[in-house]
Amino acid sequence: MRKSLLVALAVCVVALFSGSVALAADNWLGTWKLNVEKSKASPGPAPKSLTLKFEATKDGTRFTSDGVSADGKPMHGTYTSKFDGKDVPWEGNPEADTAAPKKIDDSSYENVWKKGGKVTITAKAVVSKDGKTLTISQTGKNVKGEAVNANMVFEKQ
Repeated sequence: MRKSLLVALAVCVVALFSGSVALAADNWLGTWKLNVEKSKASPGPAPKSLTLKFEATKDGTRFTSDGVSADGKPMHGTYTSKFDGKDVPWEGNPEADTAAPKKIDDSSYENVWKKGGKVTITAKAVVSKDGKTLTISQTGKNVKGEAVNANMVFEKQ
């Protein structure tokens, strides 16, 4: 009985450690603040402020965004994904009701946004080699049908 308890405990520790290592390799985990001066948004203007937070959870990575829009309104959005390219509900994004983030490597991912099942925007995120900058490039069409071509630069907090 004692031996099987020790084996079970060892298996749990290995499983827990393995999951932590896999999640820790995603270099975008953490909190990122928009550098408005270095960012370009078309159509603009860019938000007055925006903070992104990526947290590892047992259900995948929880993404949360909080900020102030160009017209001074509060913004908040959230989704949880395994970054496997499958659609997940996205609350609070007027341009999308689902997100489909897919990990490319430890420092980059692609996220396909959809509204009503139709692709609106594709975002590509890349963390710099020094881990201090997250650049998100967005292309597509917003819900108004306007072409989107944005390059948003975030700094690690």
